[in-house]
Amino acid sequence: MATSVLDIRDPRATAPHARPDARRPPATIVGAAALALVESVALLAGSLTGLDGVLTSPNRPDGAIVALVLLTLAGWIVLCAGGAATLVDGAGRQLVVWVAYAELALVGVLCVVALITTSVGAYLPAVALLALAVPTGKLLLAGSPTALAWVAAGPRPRERRPDPVAVHRGLCTATLAGIALVLGVVALAAPAGGTGPDAPGSVVSSTR
Repeated sequence: MATSVLDIRDPRATAPHARPDARRPPATIVGAAALALVESVALLAGSLTGLDGVLTSPNRPDGAIVALVLLTLAGWIVLCAGGAATLVDGAGRQLVVWVAYAELALVGVLCVVALITTSVGAYLPAVALLALAVPTGKLLLAGSPTALAWVAAGPRPRERRPDPVAVHRGLCTATLAGIALVLGVVALAAPAGGTGPDAPGSVVSSTR
């Protein structure tokens, strides 16, 4: 008897699903993303610290100028963090590159303004080198061959996962019911008016 006759398989059986390609980003991608994230955190911390000093200063600038500066800083922070996320995901590196070029242009403009308006010529080269280190590092890392290959491969595949609410519907319902019960007990046990001597009703009654 032929082996093809003995080898009977279920026609409905399918091959096991292969796991999605769990690609790991190269070191250049991780370095560029880390620089962008550290820069965004530093910008956030610096803006919060500077905002406190600006608002408490007697020579506080106009509100429109403060709002414009805050919007600019917020956009800068979001672009830095978003560029890091898109780079790690493999969706593209244009955002990181554009932000880095804009930062290089900003440093150049600030250096020219500092040379014209102040007398910090002796310290300007060191300050300029420190300011140029981050955007230059991002450009070098994002433009490396491994980074280009990572972006060319496209975004990493996503594994579809079931909705946890649909899977654990009973647990979610019980959790919501428990929260509602606790809030109801707290509201009944401690009414808004209070019953202590400092409650509004007792103060009114004591004045009569």
